[in-house]
Amino acid sequence: MTTPLNERRIANAIRVLAMDAVQKANSGHPGAPMGMADIADVVWREFMNHNPTNPNWANRDRFVLSNGHGSMLQYALLHLTGYDLSIEDLKAFRQLHSKTPGHPELGYAPGIETTTGPLGQGIANAVGFALAEKTLAAQFNKDDLQVVDHFTYCFLGDGCLMEGISHEVCSLAGTLGLGKLIAYYDDNGISIDGEVEGWFSDDTEQRFLAYGWQVLKVDGHDSEALRAATLAAKAETAKPTIIICKTVIGLGSPNKQGKEDSHGAPLGHDEIVLTRAALGWTDEAFVIPEDVYAAWDAKDKGAKTEAAWNETFAAYAAKYPTEAAELKRRMSGDLPADFVAKADAYIAEVNAKAETIATRKASQNALQALVPLLPEVLGGSADLAGSNLTLWKGAQGVQDNAAGNYVHYGVREFGMTAIANGVALHGGFIPYVATFLMFMEYARNAVRMSALMKQRVIHVYTHDSIGLGEDGPTHQPIEQIASLRGTPNLNTWRPCDTVEAAISWKSALTRSEGPTALIFSRQNLAFQTRTQTQIENAAKGGYVLAEEKGELKAIIIATGSEVALAMEAYAQLEGVRVVSMPCAEEFMKQDAAYREAVLPSNIRARVAVEAAHVDYWWKFVGLDGRVIGMSTYGESAPAKDLFQHFGITTEAVVAAVKEITA
Repeated sequence: MTTPLNERRIANAIRVLAMDAVQKANSGHPGAPMGMADIADVVWREFMNHNPTNPNWANRDRFVLSNGHGSMLQYALLHLTGYDLSIEDLKAFRQLHSKTPGHPELGYAPGIETTTGPLGQGIANAVGFALAEKTLAAQFNKDDLQVVDHFTYCFLGDGCLMEGISHEVCSLAGTLGLGKLIAYYDDNGISIDGEVEGWFSDDTEQRFLAYGWQVLKVDGHDSEALRAATLAAKAETAKPTIIICKTVIGLGSPNKQGKEDSHGAPLGHDEIVLTRAALGWTDEAFVIPEDVYAAWDAKDKGAKTEAAWNETFAAYAAKYPTEAAELKRRMSGDLPADFVAKADAYIAEVNAKAETIATRKASQNALQALVPLLPEVLGGSADLAGSNLTLWKGAQGVQDNAAGNYVHYGVREFGMTAIANGVALHGGFIPYVATFLMFMEYARNAVRMSALMKQRVIHVYTHDSIGLGEDGPTHQPIEQIASLRGTPNLNTWRPCDTVEAAISWKSALTRSEGPTALIFSRQNLAFQTRTQTQIENAAKGGYVLAEEKGELKAIIIATGSEVALAMEAYAQLEGVRVVSMPCAEEFMKQDAAYREAVLPSNIRARVAVEAAHVDYWWKFVGLDGRVIGMSTYGESAPAKDLFQHFGITTEAVVAAVKEITA
């Protein structure tokens, strides 16, 4: 069926804004917005429940542009439907300090739900949104009142489907039956290098059928077909839906549509003149006729939709006041008022027990104590729950009960982490995800994205060093801790015993300005005796664990399992203090006076010891100091033999201190 002329004219507003903004910036991707304009017209004007005057309305539908290079599509939609994104903002596309950067960035423009730069992570975030919606709905909805009830719409392209993460997350979405996830695949057959058939010949329909999705195929420029497909997608509540939309990239450009020329470069002034003529668009650049604006404006409709939900929620609050207050608390991101006090009481209990156990076990104990206080925690592991020790007695898998609090992610480290980002972005949950520290490498880019977006995601990593032993160098992390510590906005904790492990969990759960990585040992670690002041100082990321005997001559800095080595060396030395540094990032946030008290600048004799890459520690010990750690990959052997082989021993620490104080 042919799209009516007036509807095509409405969609053409996206096309002209996209090509004009890209041309003005002399950089960008006009092809995807021009090719997907008809899809966007149907989804945003007819199906999306959102309120431009309140972009953070809790029950709004979520929209994710996974092919984020086509960002002018989303910016045009936000502008046209009435969000606080002006035509001047569109003219500033890709310019410094604008609301319209090259890819959608969380926090820059209202209505942007997530940062979608790396291809594939947008659809992963969308799975996280849909998972959060389903779980939150199961936890709060009542038979008579549905207060969590929205869809997640995701646009994606060939690049997203070529990225391996799309397999991980779409497979899991099908298994979990995320029926309120609707994906629109821009099947235009073009990527940067040209026609994709030479490198992407997958049968996408059969692929998604195998995942357990509903698959629909339409002409992406036929509004009636798109409308019918979307209705069918919304009607299928047991399966996610992908709508394969056959489109023409750069539609409207006489010489560049259907070609890679329109993918990632401006059309050019002459071609834009021809495109305007082909589209029948007579207005000049960045001018949208009033009748087109009126057709797009969603402010009144959005306000009415939200008002209707507010009435439903008021009825819910009247009938179920406890649940309503809890939902509001969780969506606001606030913790229960008594959580910090209870967490501190737990830390005191842990200190009194003085247990010598692996910090991965200490982590599980902390989960057992703290998670019952926080029903918003949604845990998970990449098929390693029994090794990561991330299950606790109250954990219940969402695959068995949609109202559960634990996700068995399977062997999907990258997908798991990006899904968790979506869960955090949705609101109502604090997700934690777990794997071996070595396999953080699979998830690295999603860890970066949680840090870039400053989301409260907790990344749990166990088997933290050569101390894991016989599995050998493929499983023994060396450079990973340094990589995490070098990530802006990320706090990385490597606790040395049960007390520091409990403190690290408290820090991660209460930290609202970014993610946290918690790094735990496989092997048992000796309990360290502390005063109450030292417990309080441990939360500052670095503190004096053992005061010097006599005049201070040298400082030993250690983390994790190597704190015990430092303490053994301390017993053999005079004039030495031991500084435990479980979280260097948190330590560096402390005021200068505290940092100076812990690491006096006049004491240049410093030794750092950590069973990880040595390079990180030079900034703490200086060029005159010594670092005992790893500068090669590991070996397969019992842990004790490995520490001896690589020279990470008490004897080595003692020798290093004596050498620099001689």
